[in-house]
Amino acid sequence: MRLRALLDTDALGLRLLGGEDELDRTVRGVMTTDLKDPSRYLSGGELVLTGLAWRHGAADSEPFVRILAAAGVAALAAGEAELGDIPEDLVLACVRHRLPLFAVHESVAFATITEHVVRQVSGERAGDLAAVVDRHRRMMTSGPAGGGPDVVLDLLGTDLDLRAWVLSPTGRPIAGSKLAGAALPADVSAKLAAEHLAAARTGRRGPHRVLLGTTTYSLFPIRSSGRSAAASRDVRETVLSDWLLAVEADAGDWPAERLDLLQGVAQLIAVERDRRDAARTVRRRLAQEVLELVQTGAAPAEIAARLRVAAPVLLPGLGAAPHWQVVVARVEWDGGEVEGGPVAQSLLEEILVDPLTSGPEHSDRIAVAHTGEEAIALVPLPAVSAEHDGSESGILADSLLEAVRDPLSAGLNDDGRLTLGVSAAVHSAEGLRGALEEARHARRVAAARPGRVCAAGHQELASHVLLLPFVPDDVRRAFTARLLDPLSDYDRRHRAELIPTLEAFLDCDGSWTRCATRLHLHVNTLRYRVGRIEQLTGRDLSRLEDKLDFFLALRMS
Repeated sequence: MRLRALLDTDALGLRLLGGEDELDRTVRGVMTTDLKDPSRYLSGGELVLTGLAWRHGAADSEPFVRILAAAGVAALAAGEAELGDIPEDLVLACVRHRLPLFAVHESVAFATITEHVVRQVSGERAGDLAAVVDRHRRMMTSGPAGGGPDVVLDLLGTDLDLRAWVLSPTGRPIAGSKLAGAALPADVSAKLAAEHLAAARTGRRGPHRVLLGTTTYSLFPIRSSGRSAAASRDVRETVLSDWLLAVEADAGDWPAERLDLLQGVAQLIAVERDRRDAARTVRRRLAQEVLELVQTGAAPAEIAARLRVAAPVLLPGLGAAPHWQVVVARVEWDGGEVEGGPVAQSLLEEILVDPLTSGPEHSDRIAVAHTGEEAIALVPLPAVSAEHDGSESGILADSLLEAVRDPLSAGLNDDGRLTLGVSAAVHSAEGLRGALEEARHARRVAAARPGRVCAAGHQELASHVLLLPFVPDDVRRAFTARLLDPLSDYDRRHRAELIPTLEAFLDCDGSWTRCATRLHLHVNTLRYRVGRIEQLTGRDLSRLEDKLDFFLALRMS
């Protein structure tokens, strides 16, 4: 805004004392100060408001005005409340340095002027930014993206002083403005993603406002602009794949113009999202071709040839086909009317990205196909991991969902479920069919467990854990009740610790000394407790069969 516009606003109570020829200067901000040297807080273009508390004598005016002029401020406005008339020495100093000077009537608060300037400048910036965003949108839709989402977020930072981030549905950072500085802490990102998914499931329109600690965030959904999204009739078809724009501000106080601008920014980032999804087509096709060869029983040589084609695409510069892992995912909704395969495909592409990485390009090394309700990922392992025998390298089911469980649970709400299975690493085409069956079987083990988000790995297929989920519930309850209920009842009545003692005794392989040390008990006390367990259950903990029964009962309880 121009200085002339301030002078023409009667409600501000400004009176011009000098600088008639400089009224076309642009005001870019406002600052209130009574420091003798406020230069460190000035960046140029400000209207400086002062109550003159810095002035102790006529000699103070010249250096103060010289500092303001050197910093490039637009004008100085001095309040009359403290001294009455503005001192002549200040007027003359402003004339010498060609700095416009206003007197502020004692009835007008500096806060009134500040609010007016901020509102006007913000509105003008928003208008300028809207034009830039619109121009950027046209460029992105007609050709390659000019820097991706980061460029748009930088515009928000430099023009509107807004810290903003683009997050995946699991909370992984995709982009952030330079003003945002360091990335959001992982726990904050996960909470924002969970809040966004939970709000989306209720059908509430964005932006969604979230208070974390003392900071308010406004969350704008970034939905695909493709035809498939437009034709979507059910939020569950896209909720687990949409990005979100998180802005560190309370959008509830924004005028309609700024809300429209941020919606435009979200649409602009959606263009980049669609472009990234289009780039995934090649990798998805590779996965589909390999999967079809494996499932139809093609010759290993034919599968190996296809893997050699896939390796350079997924791991550029590798030079040779690495080891591979297979991950199978399934998303199931109550009622079965929503197709789960495409949702599982896009979700698996996100989950398999390291949650500590940022940017949209890190999923370029993952090929995911979907068939029916199932999504299948072909994950290459770099040679550095493949040097091992594959038993401990690569993806581990235990840690796969650790960082994304809370956001995804919020998106699945009470009517959805995600289950995953992970195979061991294989080093040849011959092992790929077995890896696929292994991953599918592990997913079935995960599906037998309680919870909205579950995973199981190949390590669990060679243990009793594989069998326990498939024991019928009534058999499970009867078995555990017969062995453990007498101990639980005794513990409750006597405040004893027979159940913890039993667990520790089995964990120590029946060693009296090690168990007593772990429980900080005398060996005789431990012998008394074990004797009480045997008396209440009619079992003998020196027999292998009885030890095994107790072990299984504890695992199933």
